[in-house]
Amino acid sequence: MPDPKYWAQLKIDPETKILIREGIPTILNPLDKHALEAALQIKEKTDAEICLVSMAPSSAVMVLREALAMGADRAFLFSDRSFSGSDTLATARVLSAGIRQIGHFDAIFCGDFSLDGSTAQVPSQVAELLNIASVCHVESIKWSEEDNFIWVTQKIEHGDVTLRATPPILLAVTKEINRPRHISFLEIIEADEKEIRILDNSGLGLEPKTIGISGSPTQMADLILHKGQREGRIITGSLTEIVQQLTERLTQSGIL
Repeated sequence: MPDPKYWAQLKIDPETKILIREGIPTILNPLDKHALEAALQIKEKTDAEICLVSMAPSSAVMVLREALAMGADRAFLFSDRSFSGSDTLATARVLSAGIRQIGHFDAIFCGDFSLDGSTAQVPSQVAELLNIASVCHVESIKWSEEDNFIWVTQKIEHGDVTLRATPPILLAVTKEINRPRHISFLEIIEADEKEIRILDNSGLGLEPKTIGISGSPTQMADLILHKGQREGRIITGSLTEIVQQLTERLTQSGIL
């Protein structure tokens, strides 16, 4: 995803309505780090293999290297000019087709949503296209390898609910699930030796009308970035007066 620090530089093509991302650094979506950490914790207790999947420009290789350094085994990048302009559904078609290419899997871990779009649609769409169950807003996971089922705690509107599920399943996690691990310098070096396969649409075999702009029932109409400014105020007086004024302002703002 585009680095949020550079969102003010994002532009939209007036004709295609596609985001122009040239010159904008790409980062690993924060919630996807939590998803990877959840998978890594299961790997530490089992003989699981973790494969990363991403639909992105070829420049995303460096982002995948970061995720490989965290402990994933290999990565697949689905990159093709024909994927440009894909909405959530077209993106899910690419990802699900790529996952089928990889082969057997027990679970798919992903972030609840990405910071740039924040639609939270792709996880459930991928699961639907793969014809597997899915659970979103996941706060905790406990995998019982002996019985081959998973206890999943899901955040709901007024609390949480615990579910028992069996693989294959897709789990979309929240930030509350864990704290992603730090990466050591040695792990960064080792990640350079791990495999990253880049597949274009010739390898996935998707119909052109199902991907990119042609395969997107929803399209961006415009991009408007609002710039907010904070008003600075200096509070003067004695310590008692300053505390009183500050308390009044915080109360008026609804903070207190």
